[in-house]
Amino acid sequence: MTAPQLDAAGNHCVTLDESPSWWDPDSECTIVVARPDAERELWTEYVRGAQSNYRKHGVQRALDPKTLRTGEDTALFCVGINSAGDVVGGLRAKGPHQSVEDSHAIVEWSGQPALDSVRKMIADRLPFGVVEMKTAWVCDDPEQSRALTDTLARMPLHAMTLLDIQFAMATAAAYVLKRWLSSGGVLASKIPATPYPDERYQTKMMWWDSRTFATHADAGQLSRYFAEAQRIGPNPRAAGFDAHTRTAAGR
Repeated sequence: MTAPQLDAAGNHCVTLDESPSWWDPDSECTIVVARPDAERELWTEYVRGAQSNYRKHGVQRALDPKTLRTGEDTALFCVGINSAGDVVGGLRAKGPHQSVEDSHAIVEWSGQPALDSVRKMIADRLPFGVVEMKTAWVCDDPEQSRALTDTLARMPLHAMTLLDIQFAMATAAAYVLKRWLSSGGVLASKIPATPYPDERYQTKMMWWDSRTFATHADAGQLSRYFAEAQRIGPNPRAAGFDAHTRTAAGR
């Protein structure tokens, strides 16, 4: 995976005047995208659900209690709320990163031979903007969790658009990332998996590129993304971004 040569991006932060929401018929949830400081109660519910879910699977060491309590490293987060009003899944966008050390991937590959390659892959993309999707979880209901996972897989696309950056990344067990391929993510095949948070898991790295994801994404995921982007509303680069990705999707 090679980073294209672009004009270096400046530092951007999301300026959501309100927290956009919409009904997602696939997961039968209301989807909300917000900043932690704008929706503190909703953020608390999301964090509580993440802690319970990770604890249940014995991987709570993958969570950072301090940053989850404050939300200080999170630009925006997304949750699914069921018909009963309960948060049943979500994830957050950590960043945009100002240095390689901001990425949690450095912790995950610590002591591994591929650490230098991980650092370089992130460093090469920093000038163009990098956000990291973290703390993803879904409820135990098989049908709803499957549909909500597909919905959450589109959130890196919204994060790139709202934050006006080129790259989004995620690290997770390989079987989880396979579900996220549908939204145009590309596995970093040259980075060997790391046994994180413990030897039961083979954690891999995935990247989304705002200029190329449409060539890799499933048609259904693309159409849903465009519909959601219209609901969220315009941002400084939305028109050009959508025009580019629609063109790529039609190739």
